[in-house]
Amino acid sequence: MTDLTGKRVAIVVTDGFEQVEMTSPREALEEAGAETYLISIKDDRVKGWKHTDWGDSFEVDVPIDEAAPDDYDALVLPGGVMNPDKLRRDDRVLEFVRAFFEEGKPVAAICHGPWTLIDAGVAQGRRMTSYPSIRKDLENAGVEWTDQEVVVDQGLVTSRKPEDLPAFNAKMIEEIAEGRHAGVRSDAGAGRAL
Repeated sequence: MTDLTGKRVAIVVTDGFEQVEMTSPREALEEAGAETYLISIKDDRVKGWKHTDWGDSFEVDVPIDEAAPDDYDALVLPGGVMNPDKLRRDDRVLEFVRAFFEEGKPVAAICHGPWTLIDAGVAQGRRMTSYPSIRKDLENAGVEWTDQEVVVDQGLVTSRKPEDLPAFNAKMIEEIAEGRHAGVRSDAGAGRAL
């Protein structure tokens, strides 16, 4: 098993994240020795979404206003429809996400999570997958979209849906263990991979 002891991982969510897309990666990361932190645009608690209805409530570890990208080694973006739709409209979140790409830190996004990458200006020129319904959004943003359970592009890990979580978690842990990737850096202003 890969040892992530000493690694700190930011998981950015708000109400409506697909619950298993947060809890499964979080458990996998913690089992590997990493410390995980739920970061949100909300200050106290966030509510998950379980398939067709509201799920459980989770305590926010760090409000986005207090979150510094330098404090974390990697970033995880769970999906759900409501969650990234809210996050992608928040400039604080977009700035936080961009910082991971600028520093070449591993980023993992599943399902609708890649939506946020479009608005952060870091999707163009990348090879990714996602939930099929946002394929055109990603392609229109300059992404080479592919229908696979997990896609890795220089430290960026993407998957399509909850059924892909075993592959997603394994690749996410592998990329975090490898550390910074020069190829994940992007020109944050133009959103082009260098």
